[in-house]
Amino acid sequence: MSNLLTASIGRKLLMSVSGLFLILFLLVHLTLNSFLLLDSCMGFEEGQLFNAGVHFMGTNPLIKVIEPLLALGFVVHIVYSLILTLQNMKARGSQSYASGKKTTGVEFASLNMFPLGIAIFAFLVIHIINFYMKMKGFIHWEGGEVEFPFFGAMAKGENAYALVNETFQNLSIVLIYIVGSVALAFHLAHGFWSAFQTIGWNNTIWMPRLKVISNVVAIILGGGFTVIALGQYLFF
Repeated sequence: MSNLLTASIGRKLLMSVSGLFLILFLLVHLTLNSFLLLDSCMGFEEGQLFNAGVHFMGTNPLIKVIEPLLALGFVVHIVYSLILTLQNMKARGSQSYASGKKTTGVEFASLNMFPLGIAIFAFLVIHIINFYMKMKGFIHWEGGEVEFPFFGAMAKGENAYALVNETFQNLSIVLIYIVGSVALAFHLAHGFWSAFQTIGWNNTIWMPRLKVISNVVAIILGGGFTVIALGQYLFF
C-alpha cells in the first residue's frame, strides 16, 4: 500500500480511478439537474420533478454512504493531480504539464490539464457555496417547504428548485457555469481515455474507441450543464 501511495505509477492509478468515479457522479448529477428543464415535458408543475429528485437523493441511505466517498474521491483526485503536476514541472523545468500523445482534438486539453483542473476546482467551490452549503443549512436561505409527487404519493421537502432558479437568474453566475462546464469538457476529453490508458487499456484496438467515447462524455457533461444553466436563465 505504501508503494501504491508513493510510486509514480501508483499515484497515477489512484488519480485515474478517482477520476472515473467522479465521472460517474457527474453523470448522475447531470441526470438530476436535467429535471430542471423537464417538468412540462413530463406533466409536472414547474420545479416538482427536480424537488422530488433532490428529496430522493437527500433521504436515500445509500447516498448518505456515498457522499463521504465522493468527498474523498475529490480530495484524492485533486491531491494526486497536484503532486504529479509538481513532479512533472520539476522534471521538465519550465515546460508546462503534458501527458499522453498530441492527438488531434485533444492536444489543447492534454497540454493544459492542470490549468483546466484549477478552473474546475474554482467552479466547484462556487457551486458548493451557491447550492450545497445552502441546502445543507450551513448558509441561510429562505426556501420553504413545498409539496411534490413522490412515488405515487405527495411528499413535502425543501424547495430546492427555487434556490437553483433564483441563482440562475444572475447572468454572471450563468457565465461562470458556462466557463466551468467548458473547462470540464476539455478536461474530460483527455482525462477519460488517459485514465483507462493508466489502468492498462492502451492497446491499438481500444485506444481509438476510448478517445471517441471521451469526446462523447465530454460533450454530454460539458454541454449538458451549459444547456441547463442557460435554459434556466432564458426560459424559467
